[in-house]
Amino acid sequence: MKEVDVVVIGGGVTGTAILSYLSRYDLRCMLVEKAPDIAMGTTKANSAILHAGFDAPTGSNKARLNVEGNALYHELKDELDLDIKWTGSYVVAKTDEEIAALEELKARGEANGVPGLEIVSGEKLRESEPNLTEEIKAALFAPTAGLCWPFGVAAAFAENAAENGAEIVRDCEVIRITPEADGSGFIVRTMQGELKAKTVVNAAGVYADKVSALAGDDSFTITPRKGEYILFDKTSQQSLVKGIIFPVPSKTSKGILVCATTHGNVFIGPNANDTDNKEDLSVSTPGMNEIIAGAKKMIANLPMGAAITQFAGLRAVSSTGDFIIGRSEKVKGLYQAAGIQSPGLTSAPAIGKEIAAMVAEDLGAKEKAEYKKGRPPQPVIREMTREEQKKLIQDDKRYGLIVCRCETITEGEICDAIHRPCGARTVDGVKRRTRAGMGRCQGGFCGPRVALILARELHLPVTEIRKDGEGSFLYYDKEQEAY
Repeated sequence: MKEVDVVVIGGGVTGTAILSYLSRYDLRCMLVEKAPDIAMGTTKANSAILHAGFDAPTGSNKARLNVEGNALYHELKDELDLDIKWTGSYVVAKTDEEIAALEELKARGEANGVPGLEIVSGEKLRESEPNLTEEIKAALFAPTAGLCWPFGVAAAFAENAAENGAEIVRDCEVIRITPEADGSGFIVRTMQGELKAKTVVNAAGVYADKVSALAGDDSFTITPRKGEYILFDKTSQQSLVKGIIFPVPSKTSKGILVCATTHGNVFIGPNANDTDNKEDLSVSTPGMNEIIAGAKKMIANLPMGAAITQFAGLRAVSSTGDFIIGRSEKVKGLYQAAGIQSPGLTSAPAIGKEIAAMVAEDLGAKEKAEYKKGRPPQPVIREMTREEQKKLIQDDKRYGLIVCRCETITEGEICDAIHRPCGARTVDGVKRRTRAGMGRCQGGFCGPRVALILARELHLPVTEIRKDGEGSFLYYDKEQEAY
């Protein structure tokens, strides 16, 4: 039986951030994730916004950790080579009533410690975002907000943790957690065997209530809230927006927004509908119509012919209405990072730092003297100069072989994604790390080639290569008569 000091359950951006900060201490750390890859839940399907922090109620965990997390991202961007663009964000208003709401948001943000908030006129707004409707009279500008690539953030945390000795195990669902009778820790039973852990950190997203109950704490519940999105091709950005455009928020949602991405696309969405199904990632015609109608309130002429995909994500809404952070009040040695809905992505490093400090204090662990900052460099051909590309190709000819034409992704980049710490094991795992398959054709041309590269590099028959989740095999195995 493997013994560790800390096991983190859940490999989203919150879990990987916690693992990264834990790896700064002299602790034996492990993260277990039930999916074939990290960041396959809320992290891979959200708005990818690093919020400034004006929306959450003053004094809440959401407000505090949002502002702290935003500041940490400004520090971590270079250290972890994160894909972040600090565009700022706008909340737009059309009526006097909505302008009054902007004043309330500004006052709340200032109470939360958000710097630089400013209400600007519609004319001033359209100098930056000329495609917004003339009906918009004013906007709240938050200069510290930005865009990121959420999977890339989670991967960076995971790779940094792995470089510092932490272990990450995927395809490893937790099915039982048994506290030791003497209070010394837990026996954690997984689909890959049992672990003995002194402490357990629950970062299981929409399943955090189930994991907590397994350990003996049933003090909260999690309701999944589904949000649907429409993503546009890169050609749409000039006719839409350059940054982040919010409507005035409602009680349940920040609203249907129009937003750029770090990769040059634009999306609209999300809506917000509570569901009992923790696996429901379907999109619907009513949902698409709702998103389009909401976005048209800010941009009248949406280029729907440039839409390339639709998707949905689930947010983990806690019964407390706030993030549940810290030591369990019912089970010694259990730490909660639950109910992490928006602004959870922004708050992740602050949550990670806080939870790791608690665990280290309780276990008497000291910070490592030889902690390794950063993560291994990741070559990105499309962002290099001609001279840099030429040198890389001279060293490794695979970087001169284009596999994904839509996004200009090379075989070298795909191989690097497979062999990195916590590397890709599925076709979509490659997609999330490199963007191969995220372009106009959505993997129609490069997908089969990526599967063959995975099989070669992992020394597996191609019939064992999955698109993404359990059972999603791409090639037919005649002998087994199964896909």
